[in-house]
Amino acid sequence: MKIAFIGLGNMGGGMAANLAKAGHEVNAFDLSEDALAAAKDKGCTPFTDAREAVQGADAVVSMLPNGGIVKTVYSDSVIGHAPQGAVLLDCSTIDVATAKEVAAKAEGAGYAMVDAPVSGGIAAANGGTLTFMVGGTPDAFERAEPILQAMGKAVIHAGDAGAGQTAKICNNMLLAISMIGTAEAMKMAQKLGLDPQKFYEISSQSSGYCWSLNAYTPMPGVGVESPADNDYQGGFATALMLKDLRLAMAAADEADAAVPLGARAASLYEDFSGAGNGGLDFSAIIKTY
Repeated sequence: MKIAFIGLGNMGGGMAANLAKAGHEVNAFDLSEDALAAAKDKGCTPFTDAREAVQGADAVVSMLPNGGIVKTVYSDSVIGHAPQGAVLLDCSTIDVATAKEVAAKAEGAGYAMVDAPVSGGIAAANGGTLTFMVGGTPDAFERAEPILQAMGKAVIHAGDAGAGQTAKICNNMLLAISMIGTAEAMKMAQKLGLDPQKFYEISSQSSGYCWSLNAYTPMPGVGVESPADNDYQGGFATALMLKDLRLAMAAADEADAAVPLGARAASLYEDFSGAGNGGLDFSAIIKTY
């Protein structure tokens, strides 16, 4: 299958490489010459024009920074330029309204489209073990699923257009809340004189069990190996968590949903990122305690 991949950043580069590894012919586009060179080394064909990259493609996959860029790329370079029979997959994390708007425009022009944001981070993108939360019609999902499976370990149909974005921002709001709670509890236990490793051993096997503690322990030298053991480098950047929390707060306002803990988590990450920590893994929030 010929696949055009638009957006070769920290996530997209690994995703495009895995599509090439799976045997697909990948036309790769990015504004960065270094990203294009890296994609070429991984078996992709580099393009400096997105419209040229989508010519003759059976599918178009995008991984872009925000909703505004997604809307522009699809309006200017994909819709009307990719073959009408192509399936379009936007894997960016953007606001629900824009995801629905772009999908409606694509479908109006005769394309099948899904929003398919991811969970898993850079390591999972490189390793092909991402989880995809997919919004779109059953037909569009059926066509997109084998493409997504080449880049991930789990592909879940969440519902109609926009449902993938809804699942992503709600999931990451929950993750932010649980990481803050884990950090608070670990530091409180330590300040009360309990060995953090002992706290981990107890809580990770009792009612405190959660992904933030068990699979992504935020304290260096405690529990499983995580970005905390690498001075909070790599993983999922605080700036990206904050982006998702802002999207969640905007969606909550639109839906008139009460999210007091989500709002507090967003406020804490706003402060933490604003203090110059945007590049650190989001688990570094434990430093504030």
